[in-house]
Amino acid sequence: MIAPELASGTQAPTLGATADHADPLLPIELLELELSLDGYDGKSDFCETVRVASAKAGGEFLFDLPAEGLMDDCKRIAVLRIPSSNEKMRVVLAVLDHSGTEIRMEAPDPATAHLVRFADAFIKVLERF
Repeated sequence: MIAPELASGTQAPTLGATADHADPLLPIELLELELSLDGYDGKSDFCETVRVASAKAGGEFLFDLPAEGLMDDCKRIAVLRIPSSNEKMRVVLAVLDHSGTEIRMEAPDPATAHLVRFADAFIKVLERF
């Protein structure tokens, strides 16, 4: 399920420099990404599933990590960059629930803003090479 703040195009004000605060995400990319992740069966590899889905939507899989202590009611978090309407990229999170059977999309919020800052630093390192 697409989080309401993603569908409406609003995001937390703590997004990093690579994210565009004003432009909403392209609905077609979000729909394509959401549909790609909707069929997740819990048996497939989370990272590979999210990586393939984000590539199909024109985005990039940056990294994933255990969600312990970062977000409630989830096992893992994948950090993605997804295109926005002005061709800039916006950071979003793909979250695997505790049961390991559903992936949901979420916008970063103040509790996960440090992930966006880390993603920005990660991107800068990658762009140097």
